[in-house]
Amino acid sequence: MVGKVCKSVLYNVANSFLLESYLCLRLYRMPCEVNRRFLVLYGSQRGQAQSIAEGIADEAGEQGLVADIFCLSQHDKFNLERQRDPVVFVVSTTGDGEPPDTSLKFVKNIKKKTLAADHYAHLHYALLGLGDTNYANFCNCGKTIDQRLQELGGKHFYATGHADDGVGLELVVDPWLEGLWDAIKGAYSKMASLPTESSGSLRDSQTPDLRDSINKPSDSSTAHVKLSLLSLSNAKAQSSDLPGEVSEQSVAQAESSSMSEIQSGDTVAPPAGVEASLTCSLPPLSETSLNVPALPPPYLEVKLQEATTEEEGSSPLSKETVHEVPISSAVQLTSDDSVKTALLLELDISDHPMAYQPGDSFDVLCPNRDSEVEELVQRLGLQDRRSCQVQLSLRKDTKKKAAQLPSYIPEMSTLLYLFTWCMEIRSVPKKAFLRALVECTADSGQKRRLQELCSKQGSADYNLYVRDSSLGLLDLLTAFPSCSPPLSLLIEQVPKLQPRPYSVASSSLRHPGKLHFVFNVVEFPACSWWPAGRRGLCTGWLYDLVDPMLVHHGKADSSSVLEAPRVRVSLRPNVSFRPPSDPSAPLVMVGPGTGVAPFIGFLQQREKERGEHPEVVFGETWLFYGCRHRDKDFLFREELQGFVGNGSLTHLKVCFSRDSQDQAGPRYVQHNLLLHAKDICNILLQQNGRLYVCGDAKNMAKDVNDTLIDLVAAELHLDKLEAMKRLASLREEKRYLQDVWS
Repeated sequence: MVGKVCKSVLYNVANSFLLESYLCLRLYRMPCEVNRRFLVLYGSQRGQAQSIAEGIADEAGEQGLVADIFCLSQHDKFNLERQRDPVVFVVSTTGDGEPPDTSLKFVKNIKKKTLAADHYAHLHYALLGLGDTNYANFCNCGKTIDQRLQELGGKHFYATGHADDGVGLELVVDPWLEGLWDAIKGAYSKMASLPTESSGSLRDSQTPDLRDSINKPSDSSTAHVKLSLLSLSNAKAQSSDLPGEVSEQSVAQAESSSMSEIQSGDTVAPPAGVEASLTCSLPPLSETSLNVPALPPPYLEVKLQEATTEEEGSSPLSKETVHEVPISSAVQLTSDDSVKTALLLELDISDHPMAYQPGDSFDVLCPNRDSEVEELVQRLGLQDRRSCQVQLSLRKDTKKKAAQLPSYIPEMSTLLYLFTWCMEIRSVPKKAFLRALVECTADSGQKRRLQELCSKQGSADYNLYVRDSSLGLLDLLTAFPSCSPPLSLLIEQVPKLQPRPYSVASSSLRHPGKLHFVFNVVEFPACSWWPAGRRGLCTGWLYDLVDPMLVHHGKADSSSVLEAPRVRVSLRPNVSFRPPSDPSAPLVMVGPGTGVAPFIGFLQQREKERGEHPEVVFGETWLFYGCRHRDKDFLFREELQGFVGNGSLTHLKVCFSRDSQDQAGPRYVQHNLLLHAKDICNILLQQNGRLYVCGDAKNMAKDVNDTLIDLVAAELHLDKLEAMKRLASLREEKRYLQDVWS
């Protein structure tokens, strides 16, 4: 018996010695590993690419790496010409396949034709592009950067990922990020014996040099990043059969892990007959172990102090380009019994330097709804502190890389102002936010459900109940009543309240000092969270704002408003979506519904130019328009017919999708395009004409594009691939242009 005890003690001592020796060896190697740096560069328009890039930088430390992170606009902080460490790009695409504003200069620089073919031969990089397949030129900015870096000699160390916001970014982002770390480490493993050399990031530390010996991505890094749902099954890790054995893999997992495993042993099965929902899951998800994201590192300190000055103005005016202008008129263009309500608003910009052109758009700065803000304040238990000033500072102990105060929150903001003008409280919470909310939830069942929704295994439920349902912060907190997040977490995780863009629907030649725009009042159907339904944030606000002065369809103006309501706007010039500079060039315009807006400006401009220059030869103009009913929602009917009458519009082709007397004819604009296929092909391919499409991206723009492929293929006797190439060349020449939205 004593012998067995001694043997057991000796065995445990030996194992402890082995473990201690191994950990000492790991500590001995740490200085070398900490010096393994890489560079993260992002280009972001609305913050999503920046958030993902920051997540990479934050997790780097847990992976035994150090990340330098910069926006692509911070060109003075990094130097790719000298960069010897791996580089990770995260870039989004905006508009008609354009780079984000923060990436414009970088893209312009790498496109210079004077650059040598081996300019970036030393560069080893990975790229994650964000886009939306509902729009043309999916992930075009990422693809442009990727292609150009390859042309200049750059090399991949990891497969490029293209994430689609149309189906859920996380379907590509999550697996891409999971494989990124092995790819970076695999690249570095090939350079262990190479001498160190100064990196291109503007810092003083010496780092390992990633040489041209890494000419190909490692086998582990070339796996195809699939656009598919993550597997809902989870293979459990197999433990070693040898008692007390210490494996490098198990120690590494204990030292750092980007995913935490949540066991399912204490979960309670739901009663029979219960259906899955936002707050309730069913087997197998409710019974499986979960892999949840790493907890986002907190970085803000928030203090609420009694206000000592008057509350801020009603909305922000921090930029010189933002103008507060009055609404001088508001007209309802649709009948009261129309399915959609379309309003035409006129802004008086006579006292503001807003020189716009037809085809431009502008932003409207709108607030969150008062009722939703009040409900959120009540839910957080801050109703007695709504007028307190919010003071923000960075936590001294934060582990967040490159942490900074939100630039869109002014100093001395009150809590009410913060929720009203700064935070997009209707935005769909990201998985990282859900992960953080887990720590603020008291009820074990609610905590488990939040863990499921942010886990790999719960991706399908996240898409169904959160993303596709457009669940907002208030909806989430209502569904999980034991969740009590601190204000600091909300400021860290809820994105900036974004302005809403609208197309200009006028020409300053026809309406000097005025700017027109038209929009449908968005109506969301009733659901469990909003039993009465609700309106779109900006369109609903604008409707309420102009309701006292609104002139209804077919009625005379009888309103008497003492003071015109005012809105904050900022011009967004669109140098591509403009009428051709050569007036003799023919143009085809496709704009059903409110998509006709920019073309009203085009035709008003054409009408004035024809009157002022009768000697000039103007090319023919085609407009393909569609709506539901001739007598209910035919927008700008009289004005369009007037353009035809005076020759400004050569051909007006209109279809009505719901009028029974018109069912024998074309129902949608793409059907009318097919009827005039020969004319369209002749204009685009023989007369150097232009094609403009404006409206819904998800359905109309896709259908129009498919129709154009079919008609080009039929008229020129080409196969589908060749027809697609012809249209692609028109896009490259800026003769096939889109202004679309989802």
